[in-house]
Amino acid sequence: MYKKILMAFNGSREGRAALLESAEIAAFINAETHLLAVAGMPPSLFLTEGFLPEELLEEEKKRTQEILDEGIKLLSEQGFNTTGHLTVGEPVEEICRVATELGADLIVLGCDRNWARVYL
Repeated sequence: MYKKILMAFNGSREGRAALLESAEIAAFINAETHLLAVAGMPPSLFLTEGFLPEELLEEEKKRTQEILDEGIKLLSEQGFNTTGHLTVGEPVEEICRVATELGADLIVLGCDRNWARVYL
């Protein structure tokens, strides 16, 4: 059975639902839980020179940290002691990378239609 669960969280309504449902699964099987929020780098944030201005990156990281904090709070209210992770990059790549590093047995995420349109 699953011993380590990585929950990818983007703060969406669907993400909250997936987070709370996976928390129930984790509680039932007594799995270690990790919460990941990825500060994306949308193409609109890049300048023509091909780099992301530090100020915009810091704003995106701050916004993503708030999302991560919200997810940790939601899980804490359910009685979970969850390890939070904040990364920067393309979400699919970062989720896979962190899952591999952690040795996660299960990856849980919720996606809205916009995310699904872009990545599926």
